Amino acid sequence: MSEAVLSPADVRALDAELDRAGLLELAMEEAGRAVADAAHACAPAGRILLLAGNGANGGDALVAARHLLALGREVRVLALPSKHPLTRRNRRRLGKVGVAATPLTPAHLRRELRDAALVVDGLLGTGLTPPLRPALAEVVAGVNAASVPVLAIDLPTGLDALSSEVTGEPLRADWTVTLSGFKPALLFGPAAHLAGEVTLADLRLPPGWAGRHALATRPTPAEVAPLLPVRYADAHKGTAGRVWVLGGHPGTAGAAALAGVGALRAGAGLVTVHSAAEVPLVMPELMIRRHTDLHGFLQATDERPDALCVGMGLGPDAPALARQVLGWRLPTVLDADALQPELAGAGHDACLWTPHPGEAARLLGVSTPDVTRDPIAAAKALQERFGGVVVLKGGPSTIAHAGGIWVSRGGHPGMASAGMGDTLSGLLAALLGQGLSAPDAALAGVTLHARAGELAGAKHGYGLTATDVSAELGAAWLTLLRKIDRASNPFFKVV
Repeated sequence: MSEAVLSPADVRALDAELDRAGLLELAMEEAGRAVADAAHACAPAGRILLLAGNGANGGDALVAARHLLALGREVRVLALPSKHPLTRRNRRRLGKVGVAATPLTPAHLRRELRDAALVVDGLLGTGLTPPLRPALAEVVAGVNAASVPVLAIDLPTGLDALSSEVTGEPLRADWTVTLSGFKPALLFGPAAHLAGEVTLADLRLPPGWAGRHALATRPTPAEVAPLLPVRYADAHKGTAGRVWVLGGHPGTAGAAALAGVGALRAGAGLVTVHSAAEVPLVMPELMIRRHTDLHGFLQATDERPDALCVGMGLGPDAPALARQVLGWRLPTVLDADALQPELAGAGHDACLWTPHPGEAARLLGVSTPDVTRDPIAAAKALQERFGGVVVLKGGPSTIAHAGGIWVSRGGHPGMASAGMGDTLSGLLAALLGQGLSAPDAALAGVTLHARAGELAGAKHGYGLTATDVSAELGAAWLTLLRKIDRASNPFFKVV
């Protein structure tokens, strides 16, 4: 089942619904239990110090302290005064089992940090708008200076849940147990770098409640696998998808070749590169047609592919060519030079726009940091402005379509090199040519590309190339489907 991605407003709405149903206190109990289990696993021995703020995050920490006691652990609790009713109630409950919460002061913190095996950060949840108040900033600085491992509840204190930006000095966590759903700051760097290893607690909420309030979702591999095309035994190259690549310009001809290879590796039956440049024949299976006038060819030809990708190294003619092929209303991937502001509103249901953050900034008329600060909002704005489906590339990528927003999983940092986007464009066009809808092709394609990057990273280590990644697409397909055997071959159906 997809995992929810929640904004602070989403969290408040979910809490309000739980409260109306009489389930909010039970949800806090579940959260505290999950945090206690995680703390016990992170520090199997030694004293655990829990820091409780004045809101619901502090209440989670107090419940966790009680569950840790039940596990036989030694705990210390430092807490701020609270007016939150559930937090106050759980503080009283903790006292009744023999643990008095000590006021959270710098002196008490310094004393307790000396012998702590783990600090549990329950100071602030998702409600912060940086910067931290001076008193809380002093607490965070003290924890960071102590070099004691830290487990954060929901979000490390000092991070803005909605933003990838880091302001001031947030708490640096080794682990984070996030509640109900992921927060954008836990998914996008540099904020995500401060969260350590992130796990989503299973709070056993009523099915679908978190997703109903979600800003976006993270589909699982099990949800993506059924989207992949399946071939019947009587398939031939004409039924496996005819893909055109419109790209290449003197000096950038390799981009079109990489897109063509990506399409072939993703199962396209016939791939033709149409270019004004001398495109290198990097695979003999790749067909290349050079045109002195590509625009004239497109106007004159009656041929139509099943899908096409346009823009990879195409040069200054790209916007006019992109507008021309968009008019064909065929499944189309637009990338690189074809991503231009003047094409706003020209998209259709079968087209995919695939900008990286710099290109997205140009399309929206903002700065690149504006895009990377909140990729979910940027992808949504692009989809509304350009139509079709938007794949905002990154680690992770964000996919915006008319029905909502997905945040992808996986990938490898070695994929931050030239040509990766060209390979992805060809891969996406191949999936479109094999009959996938634009949203399904986007999700399946980004997932396959990320998994191929992981496999290439495991094989080659650092310094991956786009060619390394495209070579792993077949293996990535296999791992996504998890199994292949003679009795139940996931690629083919025999008629």
